[in-house]
Amino acid sequence: MRDAGEAMTPEALLARLAARIAGQAPGRFLRVGVDGVDGVGKTTFADRLGAAVAGLGRPVARASADGFLNPRAIRHRLGRGSPEGFYRDTYDLAALRRHLLDAFAPDGPGRFRAAVFDPAADAPLPVVEQQAAPGAALLLDGMFLHRPELRVCWDLSIFLDAPFAVTVPRGAARGPAFGSPDPGAPSNRRYMEGQRLHLAECVPAARAHVVIDHCDLAAPRILAWRP
Repeated sequence: MRDAGEAMTPEALLARLAARIAGQAPGRFLRVGVDGVDGVGKTTFADRLGAAVAGLGRPVARASADGFLNPRAIRHRLGRGSPEGFYRDTYDLAALRRHLLDAFAPDGPGRFRAAVFDPAADAPLPVVEQQAAPGAALLLDGMFLHRPELRVCWDLSIFLDAPFAVTVPRGAARGPAFGSPDPGAPSNRRYMEGQRLHLAECVPAARAHVVIDHCDLAAPRILAWRP
């Protein structure tokens, strides 16, 4: 599967995706999800893609699912080391739908909140609403975006694919707070096994409209390009 697509430059890939997004359903809101395991490069990819789409003249709104975390007590109610808890309880999916995704539905109001929760303070954020420009494309990055509660929302979903042997060290390189670079470290079990639950239950590589091999950031490959 990883050899299915020809390697290209990141710039060429972003240009191809941006053209698809800029030309899809013009005149109405669009919801684009960038999914993948922790450390695969979702946030940087979505930032760059958003800039490319805006460069083609389509308004863009950016957000991360990490702005919709559950409180710590809910995230850890199955135990600090529980993979099941990581998968099931990380995100407040109802708030994500209500305050963001539903706002960008085809008949949505376009009035949205980009984040509702501050994980550092373990407290809700003050209410700050924004009004999306007509025809804006929302680009949301996050894990678990192909869960049944969310997969119906996407006008276009992108799955960045890479094995844990690549993503765990890549994620750890962001700093000490991001854990051990060793995929076999006990501290990584909760996160890896929780993400495996999503991969097994939701099979995002089979559901996403676009699947990208993101092992080599300098030479990504398109593995699937679906209607």
